[in-house]
Amino acid sequence: VVLGGDRRRELLGWASEGGLVIEDDYDAEHRYDRPPLPALRATLSGQVCYAGSISKLLAPALRTGWLLVPPHLCDAVLEAKRFADLGNPVLPQLVLARLMESGELDRHLRLLRRRHRRRRDAMIAAIRTHLPAATVHGAAAGLHLMLTLPEELGCRDTELATAALALGVKAQPLSWHARLPYPPGLVLGYAAGSPADITEGIALLGRLVRRG
Repeated sequence: VVLGGDRRRELLGWASEGGLVIEDDYDAEHRYDRPPLPALRATLSGQVCYAGSISKLLAPALRTGWLLVPPHLCDAVLEAKRFADLGNPVLPQLVLARLMESGELDRHLRLLRRRHRRRRDAMIAAIRTHLPAATVHGAAAGLHLMLTLPEELGCRDTELATAALALGVKAQPLSWHARLPYPPGLVLGYAAGSPADITEGIALLGRLVRRG
C-alpha cells in the first residue's frame, strides 16, 4: 500500500518522536504512469528500516533482498541474522552488485516497465470491452489488477474463479483476501502473459459473467 501525502507526514512525525518504521518497498519498481515516491528512509534514515527484494525484478530463485537499518541497529540485526539462518549465497549478491554498478539493472528495469505496461494496458482494454461493468483498481503500479463486480450481477467470485480455472484461466477470488464485507471481484496478474493471451483470458471471464 502506498501511503498518501498526509499519511506519510503523519508517520514521519510519529517516527521522529522515537518510533521505528519498517518500510517494505517490495515490488515498488513496477510503476508505470508516475515516478515512484521517494522512500521514507531518504527523509528520516535514523528511524526507518528499508526492505526490498529482486524477486520480481530478476528472479525469485536468487533469494536476494536487502534491509537497510539505522546505524545503531546494525549489530543487533546482524546478530539476529546469524541465528536466523546459515547465510545467503555470495555469487548472486556479487552478480547483483555488478549489474547495479554497470547500469545493466536500470536498463533491465526500463525494459520490464515497457513490457509490463503493454500487458497492463491490454488487460484494461479487454476489461472495458468484455467486462464493462467491472471497476479496475491498482492500475498505476504492480504486476496485477484488482477488479470488482457490481453486486447486482449476482456473481460469486469463488465460483467464477473455479469455472475460469477449469477453462485454463487462473484468477484469484477477491473474497480470499478481504477481511471485511467487499463486493465480489478478482485479482488478475498480467506479468507472465502476452497481450493476446491476456485479451483472450478476459474475454473468457466476460462470457462466464454473462452466463451467470
